[in-house]
Amino acid sequence: MKISVCAPSYKRPTGCETPAYLPFVRVYVDPSEAKEYRRANPGVTIVECAKGVQGNLCRVRNHIIDRELRAGADVCLIVDDDLEGVYYWQKGDAVKPARIRVDTKVFLGFVEKYAIAARDLGAFLWGLNVNNDKACYREYTPFSMTAYIGGPFQAIMRGCALRYDENLPLKEDYDFSLQHLNKYRCTLRVNKAYYMARQSEQRGGCATYRNMEREKAQLFALQKKWGSTIVKIDTGRKAHMRENKSKGFDYNPIIHIPIPGV
Repeated sequence: MKISVCAPSYKRPTGCETPAYLPFVRVYVDPSEAKEYRRANPGVTIVECAKGVQGNLCRVRNHIIDRELRAGADVCLIVDDDLEGVYYWQKGDAVKPARIRVDTKVFLGFVEKYAIAARDLGAFLWGLNVNNDKACYREYTPFSMTAYIGGPFQAIMRGCALRYDENLPLKEDYDFSLQHLNKYRCTLRVNKAYYMARQSEQRGGCATYRNMEREKAQLFALQKKWGSTIVKIDTGRKAHMRENKSKGFDYNPIIHIPIPGV
């Protein structure tokens, strides 16, 4: 199985951290920044996007999918450029479970195993748990098949007919998951494993155009596209809030999937 691991990166050549964990990653950048990225990341494969692609994350992701699948990849794995690691839970001693980091040497084998599972299920999108809390593992439900797949780790399978909505560059992972659930009736999320990335903490990338007003506008646009029954706005939770700017408002939606499954 041919697996292509890619990371879009924009305006942070010195903040591109994924190659330290995955030295075989292909980092997609704007042509005007390629020289600076190569200088800051020696030995890393820097791929220049077509001119005019950068500036919209969805457009970059679509460019990566089209380019990698056209080149023969069976799996196009798109990860954040600041992916620190992939971890999973395993039974430890009687008191504390063991947290295991997927080693670089076995990472592609890890991806292939779950890509085969996704293919057998008929899923064209799969990923990992979005939360590192052990309670979210749910040993009795090792996989979810109607779940949102977070943007820091999204694996797209050969044959996928869907692409990211370029009108939703800040809610692209929610929308892409909903597209797959609508068309293929399933995604595959591996609940025992999760990713660690510095989402929204670095300059550059989406931070160049992300602010609370834009986040709100994108959230309402996502809701308008899919309906308020499926995309619900959470005004009670405290997670992901921007301090002193939108008290009591969470710009990440609650997704209700109206199809059977776990």
